[in-house]
Amino acid sequence: MAIPRTRKYTGPAILSYGFRPFFLFGALYSGLSILLWLPQFYGELALATLFAPVDWHVHELYFGFLPAIVTGFLFTAVPNWTGRMPLQGNGLLALVLLWLAGRLAVTFSTYIGWQSALAVDCAFLVAVAFVIAREIIAGANWRNLKVLLPLLILTLANISFHLEAHYNGVSDISRRLAGLAAITLIMLVGGRVIPSFTRNWLVRENPGRLPAAFSRFDMVSIAVGIGALMLWTAVPDSGVTAAFMAIAALLHFLRIGRWAGERALRDPLVWMLHAGYLFIPVGFVLIAASILAPESISPLAGVHALGAGAVGGMTLVIMVRSSLSHTGRRLRAGPAVTIMFVAVLGAVVSRILATMIDSHADLFLHVAAFAWMTAFCGFAVVFAPALMSPRRSVKA
Repeated sequence: MAIPRTRKYTGPAILSYGFRPFFLFGALYSGLSILLWLPQFYGELALATLFAPVDWHVHELYFGFLPAIVTGFLFTAVPNWTGRMPLQGNGLLALVLLWLAGRLAVTFSTYIGWQSALAVDCAFLVAVAFVIAREIIAGANWRNLKVLLPLLILTLANISFHLEAHYNGVSDISRRLAGLAAITLIMLVGGRVIPSFTRNWLVRENPGRLPAAFSRFDMVSIAVGIGALMLWTAVPDSGVTAAFMAIAALLHFLRIGRWAGERALRDPLVWMLHAGYLFIPVGFVLIAASILAPESISPLAGVHALGAGAVGGMTLVIMVRSSLSHTGRRLRAGPAVTIMFVAVLGAVVSRILATMIDSHADLFLHVAAFAWMTAFCGFAVVFAPALMSPRRSVKA
């Protein structure tokens, strides 16, 4: 059903739709925070946070950057699912400020205490879940209530992260629980948008074999993937976990192969979707290998394939596509966008190599950080004018 995109709104353009502030500030935060991470990693900088340096780094990927982008995406998708108007103006501003307050609370938790940091930080995800649930229920769009499950798991993981960090000195289970929530969301949303966008492009540009329709195979693939991630969360070193990870990897390699991505390599906006999703089975393989051969493969290889590869790659391409489409721009990747995509892929590959080649680990770490910053700060710089301006009435 065709619906009006917005109600009459005369405030700042950046607050006219959820994707605008959350994509812009989320990308900027992701790109700049990596500049704080490397000095922490090398012991050259200490933030006023109660988190250990690695915990701060992991937390701000899964509970800082990712929720901002997911919120921007869902606040754009839910009005289309429900036929209701999007959140705008002061209500949207309040959520943006709540997200920012969480970032400050975590980074300066030494001054406000861990309980206050937990309460402020976790309030954002709770508020977002409430808004989305309200819209879906009001629009009687029951089938999309499933998107709340990963959000609720992410919220639980965030609470657990703060508790683990305080009582144990370092996070453990909650890190993997965050990965479970993030990858589950990508498996669900990716299974909808990747074949759909690929099909649209192929019908228009390269008629022939099209992506397979969603079927029982997809449901089995998702279920096995979730099961493998649950085992990894609970018993990360078990041989059973390795076996499930290997099976999940095979199923998701087959799943992505059914989407005909190799037929759309001419369009970066399409092939990047497939490249981002590809890091899910790659991550599964690396995790299985690290369990079976820990002396050869670091557990961090699979962690970064999932966290930086699947999460970073998929969020970047979704941000680009949504920003182009919903600001009235042509859905086409120019040179700057292609550079962003290549940069984020380079960051992931370099970070994985840093876990495998000790003699050049420092070099790969610096390359990965610079490439990640290039990708996400590049997005903020390139798309800021569009995100802060009214939607074009006619695509140029």
